[in-house]
Amino acid sequence: MDTSPQPPTTNGTNGHSETPPPTEPAAPFFDPEIFRSYLLALLPPVIGARSSDLEGLFDGDFDERVARFSGEGGGVLYVVKAKDEVEDDSEQLYHYQLTQHLTYHPSHVLTLALIKRSATLDPTTPLATQLHFLNLFGGEETPYESLHAVVSCGVKPWFDAFVGARGGSKDGGDTKMGIPMTKKKFAELELSLLHLQQNVEIPETHLTIHPIIQRAVEQAQAAGTRPNLSYIPTKTLNDSTFLNSLHAHVNSWIKSIQAVTKLTRDVASGTASQEINFWLSLERALEGIETQLRSDEVTMVMDCLRNAKRFHATVSFIADTGLKGATDIVHKYNQLMKDFPLNELLSATDLDKIQESLVLIFSHIIRKLRLSPYPIQRALPLVEAISRDFNDQLLRILTSHRLPYTPYETFDRLLSQTMNIFRTWDEQIKEFTNVARDVTRKRSERFIPIKIVPAHSKLQERTRYLRDWRKQHEQLAVMTGPTKGLGSVGMEVGGMDMEEEVKEAYEVVKRIDVLDVSVDGTEIWVAAENAYNERVSRVENQIIARLRDRLGTARNANEMFRVFSKFNALFVRPKIRGAIQEYQTQLIDSVKEDIKHLHDKFKTQYRYSEAYHMSQMRDLPPIAGAIIWARQIERQLLTYMKRVEDVLGKGWELYAEGQKLQSESNAFRKKLDTRPVYEAWLHDINRRNMGVDGRLFEIVRLRGGGFQLAVNFDPQIITLFKEVPHAITNMAKDAKRVYPHAVSLMETVRTYGQTLDLVENNTGIESLVAEYRNESQRMISKGVNIRWDHFVNQYDTGRFVSSADGKDNRHIQFVREFASVVSVLQDKTNSVIDLYKDILRAVDDLATCSYTSEAFSELLGRIQAAIDRLNLEGYANLDHWVAKLDKRIETLLLQRLAQIIQAWCTEFDRTDDDSRRDTLPIRENKRRGDKRMKEEKACYFMESHMTIKPFVHEIRIQNQVIFLDPPIEHARAAWINQLHDWIGVVCRLRRIQSSRYEIGLQMQGSVATETTYTSLLTHFPDDSLQRPFALIESKVQQLREYVAKWFQFQSLWDLEAEYVFNRLGDSLAHWQQLLTEIKKARATFDTSETQKSFGVCAIDYEQVQARVNAKYDAWQRDILSRFGVKLGMR
Repeated sequence: MDTSPQPPTTNGTNGHSETPPPTEPAAPFFDPEIFRSYLLALLPPVIGARSSDLEGLFDGDFDERVARFSGEGGGVLYVVKAKDEVEDDSEQLYHYQLTQHLTYHPSHVLTLALIKRSATLDPTTPLATQLHFLNLFGGEETPYESLHAVVSCGVKPWFDAFVGARGGSKDGGDTKMGIPMTKKKFAELELSLLHLQQNVEIPETHLTIHPIIQRAVEQAQAAGTRPNLSYIPTKTLNDSTFLNSLHAHVNSWIKSIQAVTKLTRDVASGTASQEINFWLSLERALEGIETQLRSDEVTMVMDCLRNAKRFHATVSFIADTGLKGATDIVHKYNQLMKDFPLNELLSATDLDKIQESLVLIFSHIIRKLRLSPYPIQRALPLVEAISRDFNDQLLRILTSHRLPYTPYETFDRLLSQTMNIFRTWDEQIKEFTNVARDVTRKRSERFIPIKIVPAHSKLQERTRYLRDWRKQHEQLAVMTGPTKGLGSVGMEVGGMDMEEEVKEAYEVVKRIDVLDVSVDGTEIWVAAENAYNERVSRVENQIIARLRDRLGTARNANEMFRVFSKFNALFVRPKIRGAIQEYQTQLIDSVKEDIKHLHDKFKTQYRYSEAYHMSQMRDLPPIAGAIIWARQIERQLLTYMKRVEDVLGKGWELYAEGQKLQSESNAFRKKLDTRPVYEAWLHDINRRNMGVDGRLFEIVRLRGGGFQLAVNFDPQIITLFKEVPHAITNMAKDAKRVYPHAVSLMETVRTYGQTLDLVENNTGIESLVAEYRNESQRMISKGVNIRWDHFVNQYDTGRFVSSADGKDNRHIQFVREFASVVSVLQDKTNSVIDLYKDILRAVDDLATCSYTSEAFSELLGRIQAAIDRLNLEGYANLDHWVAKLDKRIETLLLQRLAQIIQAWCTEFDRTDDDSRRDTLPIRENKRRGDKRMKEEKACYFMESHMTIKPFVHEIRIQNQVIFLDPPIEHARAAWINQLHDWIGVVCRLRRIQSSRYEIGLQMQGSVATETTYTSLLTHFPDDSLQRPFALIESKVQQLREYVAKWFQFQSLWDLEAEYVFNRLGDSLAHWQQLLTEIKKARATFDTSETQKSFGVCAIDYEQVQARVNAKYDAWQRDILSRFGVKLGMR
C-alpha cells in the first residue's frame, strides 16, 4: 500500500488535498480521481484515519460506485469505519469500506454519510459546495444520544433560524406553509430520541442452551418432528455430568430471570417518561423471557431433568423465577402506562397545546387508575414528575416569547393563557386527589396523605405577580402617555418627564430574566423591582398632586366620579389609593342618592313603568317582563356598589357608613328577588284548568248587545310557553304546537272584525264587498266544526308519517285559506274605501264647484274613472251601486239647476238698486251653517257673475210710420236661448256608467240608456222651471204696453184736423177735456231722457222724440187756436 502523500489538486477538493490536478480536459462524465482526492483530504481529519488505511476504499469497484453516486441515481454514499477482531493485548486496527447501503453492526465505530445537494455532481465545481457530510457515531453505545444532538443542536435550530429570518409568522404565512406542523414534528422527534436515551436499560436475558440439546433440537427441526428425548443418546441422558450441567444452566436461568422480575426503580428520581418507559420495557422483556421459556430447547432441558427424576429443579422453576407474579403486576400497571399521552405535553409548541395535553393526561390517569392496581404511593411522585415536565415545557415556551419585550396585549394574552393553564392544573389535581382517596379506600391500602408538591408552584407565583406588576406598569404608562395629558402636567408641576421616567424604569426590568425562579434569579428580580419602584415613586408623587388638585376643585359628586374614572386605572397602586380616602363620605352620600332613585323606581311598580309598555311592544310576557325589569334594577344596584368599590378600593364595606350602605343594598336586593313572583305564577298556572281543546271559533255576546266572532284560544296559554322553560307541562307543549295557527287565526279574526267595522263606518260600500264578505263567512261556517284537538294530534303524527301528496293537513290548510280570504276582504275593503272617499269628495264638489261645463265634466270624469277602476277590480253589485250614486248626483245637479234658475230669474228681474242686492246675501250667510254658507257663496258667486245680455229696442219713424226695431219677439227668443244655455250646462253632462267595460252591454243596441241629465227638467217639484218663462212673458208684456203708448202717437200723422174738430163739436167741456189729456200725454215724450229701461231691456226713443214733440206742438197749437175761436164766439 502506497502511503506517500499525493500531490495536491485544485479541482473537487476542499482546498487541502495533495493530489495534482488532471492534465487532460474535463470529460463529460465525473472523474473518479476527483472524488478520490476529496476523500483523501477529508477523511483523515474527520474520522481519524491514516491515508495508508484508506487505500482499501479504492478497490476495483471504486470507479463504478463513484459513477453511480455522481449520476442521477445515487443520492448518498457511506464511509464505514469498522473495528478488526484482535487479541486483547494487541493494538486495535480498523478497516474502511465505501457503500451505498447502510447497515448497523456493533463493530462499526463510525459512519460518515456523504450527501449530494443536487441531482448530479459537476466536475467543474468544488465538491465542498456540492456535498455535505454527516458523522454518525456507532460502537457499543446506542445512537440515541448522537441523533438527539444532531436534531436538537443542528437540524431544529437551523430550521427555526431560517423561519425566523424569513418572518413567516406575518399574515399567517407559517400556518399556510405548514411550518407549525413541521416544528411540532421536530419537537416530537427530539422528544422521542430523548426518551430512548432516558430509558432504564432492562438487562437482556439470554438463556444458555447446552450444545447437545441444541443439536437435538436442530435435528428434530430438520426432520420436521417435535423435539423429544429420543434425539439424545440414552447414555447421555443418564450421564450425571450432563445432568449437572443442565441443572447448573437452570439455576443460572433463575438468577438471570430474577434479575429482571425483581427490577424496580425510584419513580421520584427521574422523569415521568422514564417511569412510563420502564414499565413498558419491562413488559417487553418479560414477554421475551416467556417466549424463550416456551422454546423447544428449554422444554427439552426440563424433560431431561424430569427423566432423571431431578424434580427439585423443575417443580419450583417457575415459582423461583417469580415470572408469573411479575408479569401479572407489570401487565396491570401497564393498563395505566399504555397510550399515556405524555408526549402531547412534551412536544407542545404553544400554550394551547399544553392546556389540552394536561386535560388528556389527567383524564387518562383518572380513568385508568380506577382499573389498574398501580399504587397510589407511586402515582403521587409520577404526578409530581409530570409537574416537573410541565414546568420545563411551560418555561421553555414562555422564555421563547421574551415577555418583557412583547407588547402589553400579547403579554397579557400569554399570561392569561398561562393562568388558565394553571387553573386547569389545579382543577385536574383536585379531581385526581378525589379519585386517589376513593381508590385508596376501595383498595384498603394503608393511609397516606394525598398531597402533591407541584414543581411549577414558584413559576405560577412569579407569573401571577408578573402579570399584576406589568398591568400596573401599563396603566401607569398609559396615564403618563401623551393621550392622557399627564406628561405635560408633570413637566409643568415638577419639571419631570413622567413618560420618559416610566420608560427608563421599565428598561431596568427588561434586562433580566423575569421567569428565573431560582435563588439567584429571585434576588436579581427583587433588586430590579426595587430600582423600578424607586423611579416610579417620583412619578406617583406628581400624579397624586394633580389628583388632589382636581378632586379639590370638583363641584359635585359627578365631577368627582369623572375624576375617579379618569384616574381609576392608577388606584391599584397603594400610594395613589391613599390619596382619595378623604373623599369617601361624599361618594357614599352620592351613591345613597342613586340608590334612593332606584327605590322610587321600584315602588312605582312594573305595570305603571315605561318598561311595561315597551315589553308589550316587544311581545314580552308580563311575568318575564317583570322579572327582567327587577333584574335590571338589581344590575343597576350592583353597578353602584361596584362603582364605590372601584373608587374606594376593596374592603369599603368595613367602614361604618359602608356597612350601613351594604346592609341597605342587601335588603333592597332581597326585595328584588324574583323567585316568589315566579313561584306564585307557577302555582296559579298549575291551579288553572288550561288546555288546548274545543272548537276553533266561539260567538261572544257583547255588553252593548249583539254578537262577535272570536277564536276559542286562551291568551294565557300563549304566554305560558313564552314564560316557562320548554316542556314544563304537556299543556305548554300543546300550546307551543298550535301557537302559530292560533295566533294566525286570532289575527285573522281581528282583521275580519276591523274590516267589518270599516264597512259599517263607510256606509255605501256594503254591496260592493258583499261577495268577499260572503266568502269569509263561508270559511267561518266551515271552521266552526274544526277542533283544536285536530291540530295537536296532527303534530304527533306528522313528525313520523308524511302525507302522501306532500300537502299540509287540511286543518292547517284551512287556517291558511281563511287568512288568505280575510286578507283579500281587507285589501278590497281598503281599496274601495279609498275610491269611495274620492268619489264622495267629487260628488260633494258638484254642489260647490263653478257653474261651468268644464268644472262639472272634470268632477264627473273623476267619478267615472273611479267607477271604471271598481269595474276592473271586479267588485260585485256595481250596477246597483252606480245607480244609487247616480240618483245622488241627480239630486245635487237638480239643486244646482234650481239655484241657477233662481239666479237667472233674479238677474232677469233685477232692478237698478244693486247695492241692496249685493249686501243682502252676506248678511244672511252669517246666520247659516258651514255647508249652507258654501252653497250660498256658490249661489252668490253664480248670481253675481251671471249676466243676461241686455237688448236695446229703438222706436223709429220712417215714412211717417212709427215702428220698433228690432221687434219684441226677437228679445223673447234671445232670452229663452240664454236660459237654455245656462240650463244646458247641467242637462248636457254625460251620465256616469257602470258598464263601460262590459262588451255585451255595448253590443246591445236595442237597450236605450239615457246618457245625459236632460230628464232632470221633468223632476222639479214646483214651478221653478215655469217661472223664468213667465218672467220673460211678463217682461214682453211690459214692453208691449210701453211701446203701445208710442205707437198711439202714430195718430198725430194719421188724423185730420177737421175730423177732430168735427168730433169735438161746439161742446166746451169736450174741448177742455182734450186739452187736459194733451197736457198729460206730453209727459211720455216731453222729457230730458232719451230711453226707457226695463232691466234687461231698454227702449230708445231719441230718434222719434223730437218729431213727435214737434208734431204734438203743432196739434196743440191748432187745437188751442181753434178752442180760442170757439171760446170767443161764446
